[in-house]
This record gives sequence, C-alpha cells and structure tokens, in this order.
Amino acid sequence: MKPAAIVVMMFLFVVAFLHFLRVLLSIEITVNGLIIPVWMSVLACLGPGALAVWLWREERASSSQES
Repeated sequence: MKPAAIVVMMFLFVVAFLHFLRVLLSIEITVNGLIIPVWMSVLACLGPGALAVWLWREERASSSQES
C-alpha cells in the first residue's frame, strides 16, 4: 500500500470514528450560536467511513494483482 493512501485512509477513519463518538455520546456542538444536530454526524460518519473502506479495498485489490 502506498504511504499517501495509508495516511488518507487513516485520516478518514479517524474523522468517521470521531463523528461516531459524537453520536454515541450525544455531544452538543454549537457554532456561532447555532446548534448542530447530532443526526448530521451520522451523515458525517458514513461519508468518510465509506470512502476509507473504499480506498482500503481498492488498495488491497491492486496490491493482490501486482503479486
């Protein structure tokens, strides 16, 4: 696996995990007086999580073809 792909994949997993924790712990976030609903973190968890899994599977498939 290429180093850049590993870094991006880990970053996406961390972002997804932090949003998942926000959903589990029901942490309230306020930005400039506006409360960000928790359900938005569900979407923000699914997006980066799906991209990270997609990148991982693509890298794994390409590395098995090279062997």
